[in-house]
Amino acid sequence: MKIGIVCYPTFGGSGVVATELGLALAARGHEIHFITYKQPVRLELLSRHIHFHEVSVPNYPLFHYQPYELALSSKLVDMVKLHKIELLHVHYAIPHAYAGYMAKQMLAEEGIHIPMVTTLHGTDITLVGSHPHYKPAVTFSINKSDVVTSVSESLREDTLRLFNVDNGIAVVPNFIDVSKHENTFTDCQRDLMAEPHERIVTHVSNLRKVKRVTDVIEIFDRIQQKIPAKLLMVGEGPEKDTCEALCVEKGIDGKVVFLGNSSEVDKILCFSDLFLLPSEKESFGLAALEAMASSVPVISSNTGGLPEVNIHGQSGYLSDVGNVAEMAENAISILESDEELRKFKEQAREAAEKFDTEKIVPLYEAVYKKALQK
Repeated sequence: MKIGIVCYPTFGGSGVVATELGLALAARGHEIHFITYKQPVRLELLSRHIHFHEVSVPNYPLFHYQPYELALSSKLVDMVKLHKIELLHVHYAIPHAYAGYMAKQMLAEEGIHIPMVTTLHGTDITLVGSHPHYKPAVTFSINKSDVVTSVSESLREDTLRLFNVDNGIAVVPNFIDVSKHENTFTDCQRDLMAEPHERIVTHVSNLRKVKRVTDVIEIFDRIQQKIPAKLLMVGEGPEKDTCEALCVEKGIDGKVVFLGNSSEVDKILCFSDLFLLPSEKESFGLAALEAMASSVPVISSNTGGLPEVNIHGQSGYLSDVGNVAEMAENAISILESDEELRKFKEQAREAAEKFDTEKIVPLYEAVYKKALQK
């Protein structure tokens, strides 16, 4: 099958999932064409089964905002015709499904039918899509897609609640190649980050307010009062300065390391003992799943799709959003005993295995077949 994948090429979860999906599909013999404005960060190697087509947006002084949707839809038309692409899989309703629909209509004028699968990832629905300025376009894009999927049951319910959806929505969860998280490093270099007696707590995100990153600092502060520990903050974002200031205020800046954006998250997780994700909202919680696949238990909020990923009492613990005291208590209960930590590490890995690539990618192949039959 020749599949065109449209996604954001950045560090965000949707782009990572879309890229990993394309790589997995290529490994299964499909021909994959990534169509976006920059090569995706996880797309390190092109091959005869994997192609990248850059969308260029001419800079016209006439436009206050350059029309990416127009450039994207035109590029989709050109690539479908040139490479005989059979199906489009767009990740994010806005702008990708909107541009995809325009491409479908332009191709239809030439007698070419191209089905479109739209995957909803979260903020395209709960944040951007629900804004009054965008809601009609998002609703239209969802209803004009041949097949719609969401990454969690929670997101499916949110979409049906927020939009007047005529289309059915299938839940196909995010996934991870568990085999890539075997912790096979001969030397995790743990000693670069902490002393042998210290626990390592980790958080990975884009450091936005919705991630409640100051709660991460508050939770860690309570942990380190009871257990020798270090906190690794991975990522860049608008709340970084606030977090750094809070660490100084609490006198724990020497125990918190800000690592910025990193392409070695798997290595960081290799020597991590606990993962914190106290977000205000998570449509799925891919960062939690990556931690679990690396045998790192998770302390998280119980919002959105997180309860579908992080199993309370098994892979970690869930608490109400903002309940930093309970989150810290649960964290300490895991970290204070070597035996308890070992148990939760094993259970976290087991919980992650149900989201393995080999189990989820066939679900997408079934979705593609359904779209092609329409």
